[in-house]
Amino acid sequence: MLTETITDKLKIQTGSLSDYKKLSKYHYRDSRLGPFEKIFIVKLNGHIAGVIVYSMAVPYVALRNVATNNYFAGLSRRVLISLVNKNVRTISRVIVEPRFRGLGLATRLVKQTMPLMNVPVVEALAVMGHINPFFEKAGMTAYTAPLSAGCIRMKEAFSLVGIEDEMLIDTDIVQERIKRLSSGGKLFIERELQEFLQNYGKRKNMAPGFKRIQYVLSKLTARPVYYIWFNKSLIEHESTNTQNHKQK
Repeated sequence: MLTETITDKLKIQTGSLSDYKKLSKYHYRDSRLGPFEKIFIVKLNGHIAGVIVYSMAVPYVALRNVATNNYFAGLSRRVLISLVNKNVRTISRVIVEPRFRGLGLATRLVKQTMPLMNVPVVEALAVMGHINPFFEKAGMTAYTAPLSAGCIRMKEAFSLVGIEDEMLIDTDIVQERIKRLSSGGKLFIERELQEFLQNYGKRKNMAPGFKRIQYVLSKLTARPVYYIWFNKSLIEHESTNTQNHKQK
């Protein structure tokens, strides 16, 4: 009953950049915020309990095409940018002040503000989506990108020397397992690590050691989840406009 009493007092309203900055230190990313379109906050007794930031969407997102059955595919870059700018907004931040966590505020912020953006599509990308699926609780649909061929090969290489998936979240364990390998096993993993890092720019020259293993594991375990929500009241109208764009 206490939770119901508190949440009944929460009011969502338009916020500002200064409101965001008050809570930015609680986000896992740095506090710098790029261009944004809209900020909403939720207040309790005069205190900002949570904030959500909406930004313009980037033109191309692979999983957006998957989620929309290639709705935005097959267009020139100029038409694509115009279409995305008109129809899609991205949730770039959702932050809840620690004292107010556990009340479902993140879900409420997302669910109640998405319709206010007045666009057919709202999307989000979240590294921690599997851990705290509040986007799904708010009505968004989740899509997870498949692992790249390089990541699959690296995971298989680890498995061949006894380093299984459940160990890949702990750098210390993986590092210790590698140290215990035979000389042949160490040589095999070293070749695979070098091959894997060829696709990561300057990282391909990382020296062997803890930091290199930590970086490789971050690539094997970090799979951002793409979320999408459709404003059904606007979809039919925008679908007609899109077809007109494609015919031009």
